[in-house]
Amino acid sequence: MDSAGKEAAGKLGAYSYGAKNERSISDVLRDIATNIQEIVRSEIRLARVELSEEGRKVATAARALAIGGVVALYGVGFVLLAVLFALELVLPSWAAAVILGAVLLIGAWIAVSAGLSRLKQLKAPSKTMQTVKEDALWIKEQPKS
Repeated sequence: MDSAGKEAAGKLGAYSYGAKNERSISDVLRDIATNIQEIVRSEIRLARVELSEEGRKVATAARALAIGGVVALYGVGFVLLAVLFALELVLPSWAAAVILGAVLLIGAWIAVSAGLSRLKQLKAPSKTMQTVKEDALWIKEQPKS
C-alpha cells in the first residue's frame, strides 16, 4: 500500500499495514465517540425532516379549522338573524334566540369535528423512532472498555 493509501485507511479508522497492526485504545474510543456523535446528528436531521412533513399537515388542518370556524360564524350569524326575525313573528324573542343559538352550536361542532379528524390522521415520526431503537441496540452491543 502506498503512503496515500495508508493515510486514507488511517482516516477511515481501518488498521494500517506495516509494523503496527493494532490501533490504540484511545483511537478506538475516539472513533466510537465520533460515530456516536454522527449517529445522533443523523437522528436529529431525520427527526427534523419528518416533523417538517407532519408540520405541513398540521398547518393544513389548522387552516381548515380556522376557515371553517370563520365561515361557520358568519353563516350561522346570518341564518340566525333571519331565523330570529322569522321566529319573532310566531314566538317570543327569547325563544327565537334559543333556537338560533342551537343552530350556531351545531355549525361549530361540524367544523371542529372535521379539523379534529384531520389531526387524528397525523402520525408520529416512525422512521426516526425505528432508527433510534436500532442505534440504541447497536450501542448496547458494542464492547465496553
